[in-house]
Amino acid sequence: MTATVLDGRRVAEKVVAAAAGDVAALARAPGLATVLVGDDPASEIYVRNKRRRCVAAGIRDLHRRFGADVTQDELAGAIRALGGDPGVTGILLQLPLPPHLDADALVSLIPPDKDVDGLTEINAGRLALGRPGLSPCTPLGVLELLDAHGIALAGAEAVVVGRSNLVGKPMAQLLLRRHATVTVCHSRTRDLAAVCRRADVLVVAAGIPGLISADAVKPGATVVDVGIHRTPDGLRGDVDFDAVRVVAGAITPVPGGVGPMTIAMLLANTVAAAGR
Repeated sequence: MTATVLDGRRVAEKVVAAAAGDVAALARAPGLATVLVGDDPASEIYVRNKRRRCVAAGIRDLHRRFGADVTQDELAGAIRALGGDPGVTGILLQLPLPPHLDADALVSLIPPDKDVDGLTEINAGRLALGRPGLSPCTPLGVLELLDAHGIALAGAEAVVVGRSNLVGKPMAQLLLRRHATVTVCHSRTRDLAAVCRRADVLVVAAGIPGLISADAVKPGATVVDVGIHRTPDGLRGDVDFDAVRVVAGAITPVPGGVGPMTIAMLLANTVAAAGR
């Protein structure tokens, strides 16, 4: 058996096209303020790609850049100003930040209805309570990708590997909302492979290259690899793709799986924030 490859690029293009159509129907185009601090190469690439896709969809680019030596007070003042600007309908603070900055305190300054990354405490609470709000883009993108390929979630046993605020925790909440039975694994989980083998849907967001191999996958399971790592042999994920694809029923590639979906859902969230 060779797994079906879940093509994130193709699904992302459909999401982006729908978002562009929604933007065109608005009386005023949404304005997204991306906030980049310092000169981390990966963050620069991520923000550049996000801005490019947003502009192509008709979203106004209100980018702000700050040097790595910006102070907490200076950055906090800039975020407050963006929050109070009616022309700014979405704010994205690119993480990680330089170590002298308190990221949690800065994220908390973003108005929840402009929080297109879904990271504020209010949006996290809304997600936990099943109320309308903005959710993190990567978990939303995973759900969109699964839905596009007809992967059933209601009643399925789902395992999420990783418990970060950005992916693991909201992924578990979104899967619960879709009536899956959810287990969250982390660094203290005993016999990780045995727990993962129970999964009909396995979402891996641990940040460890090649963590999940064939022995951790139930035959026919759907495996979603959220990780992405630069190695001497190129980009790879948290899942050993070549080993797992002969066991799984469906699997996301790295690159070309979850990554494009994350940016696509940023556009969808930006449009949703403008509507709020």
